[in-house]
Amino acid sequence: MFKRLFLLLLVPAWLAQAQVPTLPLPEDKGQPVGQVVSHVVQDGDNLAGLARYYGVSPILIMAANPGKDLFLLKDGDKVTIPNQLLLPKAATKGIVINLAELRLYYYPENGEQVHVFPIGIGRVGRETPEMSTQISQMRKDPTWTPTANTRKEYEAKGIPLPAVVPAGPDNPLGEYAMRLAYGSGEYLIHGTNDPLDVGLRASAGCIRMYPEHVEWLFAQVDKGTPVQIVNQALKVSTDQYGQTFMEVHEPLTPSGEAGAPLDLTPVVSLFEQGIDQRQVDEVIKQQQGMPKMIGQLYN
Repeated sequence: MFKRLFLLLLVPAWLAQAQVPTLPLPEDKGQPVGQVVSHVVQDGDNLAGLARYYGVSPILIMAANPGKDLFLLKDGDKVTIPNQLLLPKAATKGIVINLAELRLYYYPENGEQVHVFPIGIGRVGRETPEMSTQISQMRKDPTWTPTANTRKEYEAKGIPLPAVVPAGPDNPLGEYAMRLAYGSGEYLIHGTNDPLDVGLRASAGCIRMYPEHVEWLFAQVDKGTPVQIVNQALKVSTDQYGQTFMEVHEPLTPSGEAGAPLDLTPVVSLFEQGIDQRQVDEVIKQQQGMPKMIGQLYN
């Protein structure tokens, strides 16, 4: 649905290229990373363009702006860009992908910053699995060998596919692809020839990135780079002062659909340490995908 709506919108020239989002890591890893941005709409702005420019999934921008019609932006409107976040519970090394928030994290070896990118993930029935693996192959200008099922899907739309799609503008892998060692190697982190799919649940299981983002990432990593894929709709952290933050996204079912029950395990123990359950319940109800302070733990 989102993609069809985006296709009706033109992207202003100043929003045509995504930034490479770089966030400094605080010394206290329990604190939120980054800042919430308030964007003042200019003539011609639209949701697809803002998502690409700021490097945030359109789904997350919509969640951060409840009640606003982001498909009919007007000059002077203010749009909240959720560029503040809690780090997923995973090793801060190499690539970490959190399916629930449609984000890829890249931790360079210097340990001083993290680069955070919007991604497209598997659609319902072709979900991207959780895994702990590594990059097994780096491919510039990759060819694409569609599966029999994929060819049938395209043929049903009146689009016949060859046995092997050569590199070029018609290749859905874009110009760069990184194969993962998981399974039989069927999962890739790659670019796309259709940037409107980035930030949505629309792929056949692979991880899609904007062309400029995947080009940058391709130059940073290599074969053997660790990759962790997690599905954490609820993230919690506590800083050195006991301040506790929670970030909630709409959870996905194992088959990739939205609306699954939220796993409350990370917060259950907090109630015994002084966190007000009512504040927790309110953040869960809102599911705005931004860190909220829910209280301070007893010292």
